[in-house]
Amino acid sequence: MTTPLVLYVIVCACPPARDVDQLVRLAQQRGWDTCVLTTPLARRFVDIDELAALTGHPVRSEYKHPDEPDVLPPPDAVIVAPATVNTINKWAAGICDTLALGIVVEGIGKGLPIVAVPSSNRAHTSHPAFVENIGRLRSWGVTVIWETDGYPVHDPVTGSNTTPIPWRATLNTITARADQR
Repeated sequence: MTTPLVLYVIVCACPPARDVDQLVRLAQQRGWDTCVLTTPLARRFVDIDELAALTGHPVRSEYKHPDEPDVLPPPDAVIVAPATVNTINKWAAGICDTLALGIVVEGIGKGLPIVAVPSSNRAHTSHPAFVENIGRLRSWGVTVIWETDGYPVHDPVTGSNTTPIPWRATLNTITARADQR
């Protein structure tokens, strides 16, 4: 019997995070051992208890103490969805001030397959720093699914983003990337 590959799903604080259980279920159907990590603010957008029960792993959002054992298996691949503009910009700058950022910054260094799905409004995603940082992440091997790939951003006047994340396409992409390793 082979050990299933471990998928880390990193969730940022925005409305589409409420549906991350859909991605977890799809990944599990394909045989992934799925762990969910959130940014500290994203904990408000998800049902921590439901996700822990669904995955069989605690939902982490904080660094552990160095003397404590890690409660999650190491990742074979990472999905960051929804990814906020803040996370994308910090990630591209190499900032590790949250566990989620530490995992993705380290993931690039380890050469892990990583897929990110930014979720924000057009005013945020039009900022030159964000556009440049998407290019940086892509140049470092991160697959980014966003407006240029058919995943629309919303207009700033419409309020919060309710555009659903393309969970199936995201999972198809990370699975293909992991299979290439």
